[in-house]
Amino acid sequence: MFRPLSIFIGTRYTRAKRRNHFISFIALTSMIGLALGVLAMIVVLSVMNGFQKEMSTRILGMVPHASILAAQPLDYWQPVAAAALQHPQVTAAVPFTELEGMLSFKGAMQPIQISGIDPQLEPQVSIIAEHMQQGRLADLQPGEFGVVLGDVTARRFRLNLGDKLTLIIPERSSAAGGVTPRLQRLNVVGVFKVGAELDGSLALIHLADAAQMLRWQPHQVQSVRLALKDLYQAPQVSSAIAQQLGAGYRAVDWTLTQGSLFSAMKMEKTMIGLLLLLIVAVAAFNIIATLIMVVADKGGDIAILRTLGATPAQIMQIFMVQGTLIGFVGTLVGAVLGVLAALNVSTLVAWIERVSGQHVFSSDVYYISNLPSDLQSADVLLVCAAGFGLSFLATLYPSWRAAQIQPAEALRYE
Repeated sequence: MFRPLSIFIGTRYTRAKRRNHFISFIALTSMIGLALGVLAMIVVLSVMNGFQKEMSTRILGMVPHASILAAQPLDYWQPVAAAALQHPQVTAAVPFTELEGMLSFKGAMQPIQISGIDPQLEPQVSIIAEHMQQGRLADLQPGEFGVVLGDVTARRFRLNLGDKLTLIIPERSSAAGGVTPRLQRLNVVGVFKVGAELDGSLALIHLADAAQMLRWQPHQVQSVRLALKDLYQAPQVSSAIAQQLGAGYRAVDWTLTQGSLFSAMKMEKTMIGLLLLLIVAVAAFNIIATLIMVVADKGGDIAILRTLGATPAQIMQIFMVQGTLIGFVGTLVGAVLGVLAALNVSTLVAWIERVSGQHVFSSDVYYISNLPSDLQSADVLLVCAAGFGLSFLATLYPSWRAAQIQPAEALRYE
């Protein structure tokens, strides 16, 4: 089968046993280093994707994807919900009221965000019902001032079902300060645990109880909470619905309440990816040292090829083929091992924990007690392209140096 001269000789140089074994060793270490760098990038990016997915599922499964609010409390939330459900991106719309305050129990205090919900409708927009450790959402009954707390809050105050604590909320008044505290006794009827910071900052009460605390009518609510098919379209969808409803309505979405967290996670992934790319770059540019030594070792061969009619471009292509082949094999091996490691990293960590008897991610310290992994083909392709691209760039200078060798100079001392 016909092959171009550069490919034929370049691949043959790669397979040949060299007189200088040190060159072979450097080429092998370059290939191994590139494979390890690609493997590390794929595994780390997959783990970071897994953490981001877990946090997205847990946090955005609890907080509203978007909410439609009016200037005044809504007397009738059903028309707003019906208008929102007409949008193809909206899967559910339920009444929702939110307030902030301080929990007090036996002298200890903690800030808390209170969500007023309808226990029957809440599972349509939230994962809370799936993460109840004690009690049920149905135990929130109007007029009884029951509260469902997060696991972190319950453990901090050492609360059990049936315990009573005090909620302190600010209230406008005509006093000199303009604000006076209002106290409300709450009865613990449930505890949830979603494995996120919301376990220590969120509590749930019944809508009617929230309205009474705010001195509203029992049927009045603050907003309509929406659940969307695509979370990342929340700003556009909620704004469109608010504009459709009229000037008295406005929209709030998760990018305003939780956006900074996910922006920080995205930035962290980008920076760690760039740092790991430096490892790949170091391994790729070891190819430069390999090819420079090969060029010095093959100076006589290059001179003979030139005297036989090979052009400088063909000489350059020979060593570009050799270096690119080293980079291709290293990238391919690293990609295969990286994909296998990313798909089995959770199993591997569980095995290490069993063998060592130590918990890598203790549930007492971390919100996520396992090592999640989400392998994305786009990341794999990007890492492979970066590894192969850097390997190719590393071949240019040594190949150019080889093309500059003059036959008479190279053969003078042969």
